[in-house]
Amino acid sequence: MTARIGVVTFPGTLDDRDTQRAVRLAGAEAVPLWHRDKDLKQVDAVVLPGGISYGDYLRAGAIARFSPVLETLTGQARDGLPVLGICNGFQLLTEAHLLPGAMLRNDHLHFVCREQRLRVENAGTAWTTAYRTGEEIRVPLKNMDGRYVADERTLDMLEAEGRVAFRYLGGNPNGSLRDIAGVTNEAGNVVGLMPHPEHAVEPLIGTGRTDGLGFFTSILKKLVDA
Repeated sequence: MTARIGVVTFPGTLDDRDTQRAVRLAGAEAVPLWHRDKDLKQVDAVVLPGGISYGDYLRAGAIARFSPVLETLTGQARDGLPVLGICNGFQLLTEAHLLPGAMLRNDHLHFVCREQRLRVENAGTAWTTAYRTGEEIRVPLKNMDGRYVADERTLDMLEAEGRVAFRYLGGNPNGSLRDIAGVTNEAGNVVGLMPHPEHAVEPLIGTGRTDGLGFFTSILKKLVDA
């Protein structure tokens, strides 16, 4: 039976179709989910893709956080449903308190769009088992509100528990504290990151590499093994 991975679309979502394609390339079925619907259509995992939901009014992800689909998703994520938040999806996961910390405007106050080096810090989550801890990957980065912040106690907790999933290499592009590019929840089923792995799944697009495909093959393998 083919694994079913839901991809949520909000008003202002930009990368839902790219994400659906990445899911299909990995070998799973991509299931479109609409933000107004509470029904997750019995999917096995969910991706919150990048974009500018509700124009980033108030704060990035702050309005989308109250969408009906999030009511269902939040409860199921806490019960173990695998969820990946990319860029705006990461912002949304922090707003929904499924991940700690918050996302603020880039410290240089400019939009950044570039190929970004990352180091995999945790290869044990539902979305990262295709990688090795310490491995360097390159995926596109594009954001205006990408600065990850948290209080020192939370940062120390994330470091001590191995919950920093990815760290920026080759220069911090947005001022994120401790060069954090992505984090995971304690159970490892919820992961958020600012760079865009869905834009690095085919050699003809994005970075010209397929470094991002591992996110989608990781969750597929986990679901098949389960």
